[in-house]
Amino acid sequence: MCQLLGLNCATPTDANFSFTGFRQRGGNTDHHADGWGIAFFEGKGVRLFLDHDSAAHSPMAGFLERYPLKSRNIIAHVRKATIGHVGLENTHPFTRELWGRHWVFAHNGDLKDYHPHLHSHFRPIGTTDSERAFCWLMQELSKSHADLPSVGELTLTLRELMPRISRFGTFNCLLSNGEALWAHCSTKLHWLVRQHPFRSATLMDQDWTVDFSQVTQPGDRAAIIVTTPLTRDEAWTPFAPGELKVFVDGQPLG
Repeated sequence: MCQLLGLNCATPTDANFSFTGFRQRGGNTDHHADGWGIAFFEGKGVRLFLDHDSAAHSPMAGFLERYPLKSRNIIAHVRKATIGHVGLENTHPFTRELWGRHWVFAHNGDLKDYHPHLHSHFRPIGTTDSERAFCWLMQELSKSHADLPSVGELTLTLRELMPRISRFGTFNCLLSNGEALWAHCSTKLHWLVRQHPFRSATLMDQDWTVDFSQVTQPGDRAAIIVTTPLTRDEAWTPFAPGELKVFVDGQPLG
């Protein structure tokens, strides 16, 4: 299985601390060594970095640790290939355009015999079940709404669509359009919110502690969503199976 990392923030924030621990799971502290990727929303644009090498040993991942980018919505993924060969075209996150906005998607799990009917311009480039699911989601969203709806309306539609994919297998995923971040849990996801008053946190996968009270402002706030908790001294909340949560401005809605 793959692993997911998402950040949704009230102010532009770098993922340096979280990504440093997360990338170790791509071939060092865990066996997800079949590629990695990370997407940073910046205004209406997206900076996307993909590599079919392991995250733990990728020079590009090392570069991003030294040159952290700030964003309000970030999605990262380390891959353990199950369906689809190892290659850039099968590396998450995937991106598509809908309603004049970038959409970014990453998936953890296997969807057995999943071949949805795709009849619009949303077509997979690679051979993964994950990209097929993303294309189908984009297709069905475009059929359900003539133009970009509100976050609340999108959430209602996604609550109807996600179970139609989950019945084919394990469907843990992250989805963002730069305005909000949606996280769906089939088997395992965790989340927390870092906000004022900030405290220290220590990574699980690397010996690094950060005192966030020294590097943040009172108005900063970040929601972190991850497959398995990244830190050993913070209170992570597990998702319930089948749960869909939406995060805006660094906190869950509803």
